[in-house]
Amino acid sequence: MSSATPPDKISVRGLQVGYGDYVLMRDVSFDVRQGDIFFIMGGSGCGKSTLLRVLMGLKSPQKGQVLYGQQDFWNGDEENRRHIMRQAGVLFQAGALWSSMTLAENVGLPLQQYTDLGPEDIRRQASLKLALVGLAGFEDYYPSEISGGMRKRAGLARALALDPQILFLDEPSAGLDPVSSRLLDDLILELRDTLGTTFVIVSHELASIYAIANNSIFLDAQSRTVKARGNPGELLRDRHTDPAARLFLTRGGENDTLTVGHPCKDRQP
Repeated sequence: MSSATPPDKISVRGLQVGYGDYVLMRDVSFDVRQGDIFFIMGGSGCGKSTLLRVLMGLKSPQKGQVLYGQQDFWNGDEENRRHIMRQAGVLFQAGALWSSMTLAENVGLPLQQYTDLGPEDIRRQASLKLALVGLAGFEDYYPSEISGGMRKRAGLARALALDPQILFLDEPSAGLDPVSSRLLDDLILELRDTLGTTFVIVSHELASIYAIANNSIFLDAQSRTVKARGNPGELLRDRHTDPAARLFLTRGGENDTLTVGHPCKDRQP
């Protein structure tokens, strides 16, 4: 794979986000490159999920720009935003699967809504996406019949239904045991490597951050802005990293022994 820096996929410039007169974060700027596994890090209340909603088109910013390629997302019209978001998939924190639908029906729902495919082709595509996340043979299971980790993977299969270029994941490891969380991390790496998918992930799970992130920002609740950016492992090793970011990255102690490495960590795009 080429060592050249890939082109920017998402560019955020001078973003300010809030509710009414309240400013949640200000002067937020960063780039997500094609093929990145990009983490939005920070403690509770810093605005991680709100920022993700802005990137996904669910909440408008108070000021600033979000660019997808050369397209200004929030200064365009609603039709243009819908067109851009057709190239993105979303995995919400709880998976957000319909309990009354089988896994195949859940995964096939976006295809039913946004394509002209017939029922047989939709079923075939749903089976392919479930197989891609390790759930071949589970097409006719209901969400209540599988484990939490499998539900997360089924949600990821649905997010992949329309072959998106970008995947937004909101706390994908929340509620998972360490083994299931590691398997999900490995799946994200595999999808990045095989499909070239760009990931934007909200998380405070340091094990996942160190295992798979190659780029990140740290949002600080006190200053309400970005206090660090870059590869989390490099931020941890750099003694000039902002103190608030270091506190987060070391779980509150400089002597923390959390392993930064990962068997797949060096597989960067």
